[in-house]
Amino acid sequence: MYNYEPRTALKIVKKLTNQSNVEVVDCQSLRKRAEKYGNRTEFGNYVFITNVRNRSAALTVYIGSEEVRLSKLNPRRREILKELPRTLQELKGYLEKAPLVKVEQVMGNNPYYTPHCTLYVSVQRKDSIRIPYMWCNTMFGPRDVPARPAHQEAGGPARGPRLSIVYIPEWPESKREILVFPEEGVTFVLGSDYFGEAKKGFLRMAMWFAKKQGMLGIHAGAKILKARDSSGKVKKYGMFLFGLSATGKTTHACHNHGLTRAGEGVEIVQDDAVFWRRDGSALGTERGFFIKTDGLDPKSQPLLYQAATMADTTFENVTMDSAGRLFFSDDTLTGNGRGIIQMEHFGKFAGGSINLPSLHQLDGLIIAFITRRNTVLPIASRLNPAQAAAAFMLGESIETSAGDPARAGESIRVVGTNPFIVGSEAEEGNIFYDFIQRYGDKVKCFLLNTGGVGEIIKSAADGTKITKRKVNRIEILEMAAVIRGIARGTIQWKEDPYWKVEVPKYVEGMDIRRFKLEKFYSRRKISSLVKEIKRERIHYLRQFRGLRSGIIKAVE
Repeated sequence: MYNYEPRTALKIVKKLTNQSNVEVVDCQSLRKRAEKYGNRTEFGNYVFITNVRNRSAALTVYIGSEEVRLSKLNPRRREILKELPRTLQELKGYLEKAPLVKVEQVMGNNPYYTPHCTLYVSVQRKDSIRIPYMWCNTMFGPRDVPARPAHQEAGGPARGPRLSIVYIPEWPESKREILVFPEEGVTFVLGSDYFGEAKKGFLRMAMWFAKKQGMLGIHAGAKILKARDSSGKVKKYGMFLFGLSATGKTTHACHNHGLTRAGEGVEIVQDDAVFWRRDGSALGTERGFFIKTDGLDPKSQPLLYQAATMADTTFENVTMDSAGRLFFSDDTLTGNGRGIIQMEHFGKFAGGSINLPSLHQLDGLIIAFITRRNTVLPIASRLNPAQAAAAFMLGESIETSAGDPARAGESIRVVGTNPFIVGSEAEEGNIFYDFIQRYGDKVKCFLLNTGGVGEIIKSAADGTKITKRKVNRIEILEMAAVIRGIARGTIQWKEDPYWKVEVPKYVEGMDIRRFKLEKFYSRRKISSLVKEIKRERIHYLRQFRGLRSGIIKAVE
């Protein structure tokens, strides 16, 4: 399909090490250089405006053996691969001339798996200096991580791979592309100045290598919950929160859920990605959280808002007026405004570690798949292992009117809610299934719907979608009550006659009757809508060759 000499990308990167046009910089020196190109806010932090304001997913290709190549290629991706030899030749020549800065950081803070990450950025456009500055606010310095355990020193496994990303923001817009060489640990970002390509690019490659070492890289928030059960005993649970963008994953990963009784509380561990190990522990990846700022407010998201207003926060593409006031709900510039916040600003809610302990050190692990649907999906469902593995594979949400009005209400599905999987997606689902089966009753899985019920959308003659009845939305504090009830073990469950899963009959602190489906639709309509979603799910899961049959049967 394309002509590529293995290890060419790695050779290009290695050559940069000794080039005179590469300036090695440390994170401490970058702030002053970067802030010259930002706007100071009322909080004393800075907003930067970029040309590209989203990841260039449709322009991203994976290059290497059959194991890592993308199975589905759009026309632009095919063109990128066809032009690959010429692109690499042009890139090689340009990298000999362009002024570059180099920063070295480490992903994670543990003695077992800490990929060494090197970022090269062209500063031909001087404002591009903000990219390494922002990246420094998410990772760890090489001296920040602990030494390996003594038993690993002699002949033990390496701490992690060496990964490199090279950014050329000024590359022609018409040729914008992201070239990923997973097996070589190299990514080239050409023509984009969006910071998310650095953050996600390193995570993508690290997840690939983690899988090769028997771990599962998951795109999920992580936290610890301490909750007092009905017997009065305080129990300690780990928690993973899976969710696509705009489902509320970060909101609930960074929420205390009202766990305020004596001995209760939460410890926020990670908001985006961890490496899940076979003993049930999870290794965190970052010290700074790259949050979506859309709708951020102090009432419903107090912890996130508090951290976002600190002086060391950096914002990207958030609307600001001439007085430095920020408008988090103003999407004039983009619906993807972002900020990098520091976990330490969560105060008593900040975890003492970015890692989750092993299961033998916990009372259990709660896994929550957060989706957003607006019609007949229950607000909460308790899942068995096969149903949980199906939820992992489905990675569901829906398109919103803000995202794509023409597709509003249509299903979006991304395996593991993780658009950064390299290799077989069925393999990831099977690994997840094996993990939760191995741990037995110590792992509890749930599907949480942060959308609501009752919405009716009709298609107009021209194909546009018209909302005839708005969704009866579940509020953030109501979902917090659900999570609190799960942790305390106080929810009363019953089988749902339509979905054949367990759903709440009673939740302390909220009126679950608000979401009774029969208030909004006839029984015939409910059955019809449920069957339609089930048909979609079965059709979707059957495309994955090698996926365990029990996972597919779980949605029938």
